[in-house]
Amino acid sequence: MTADHGRFHGYNVRPGGREGNERSLRLALPRDVPAVRLARRVTRDTLTAWQLGHLEDTAVLLVSELVTNALRHASDTGAIGLELTSAGTWLRVEVQDGDPHWRLPASPAECGESGFGFVLVDSLAGRWGVRRISAGKAVWAELDASRA
Repeated sequence: MTADHGRFHGYNVRPGGREGNERSLRLALPRDVPAVRLARRVTRDTLTAWQLGHLEDTAVLLVSELVTNALRHASDTGAIGLELTSAGTWLRVEVQDGDPHWRLPASPAECGESGFGFVLVDSLAGRWGVRRISAGKAVWAELDASRA
């Protein structure tokens, strides 16, 4: 990730095999509240360009939740990045931050007024997870991109 917050870090299309072409977009986000608005806008625009508008509402909700969590828990640890990747029948939304620690999902009974983020992500995504990266962690969620 770079310090050029709010600028496109990269757009890539790679020829794929069975799944078709893989498309990806990377964006460095500012470490403040406008990051969520920017991430939602970029997600909408990208999914429209990729002809995945049918995933827009769910993907934007996932992006909002993941970026908000990164701002809340890791805003003082460096850059926050958004990566969207699509190939064939799936779309992956990934948010990277500089905090190497990840929180365990809380059960709804343990949550007060907040803390339902992972419950929401779990209910919307086909798969999701957390992976360690050199600068911290990446939280990702995948959606089925095939039309029902």
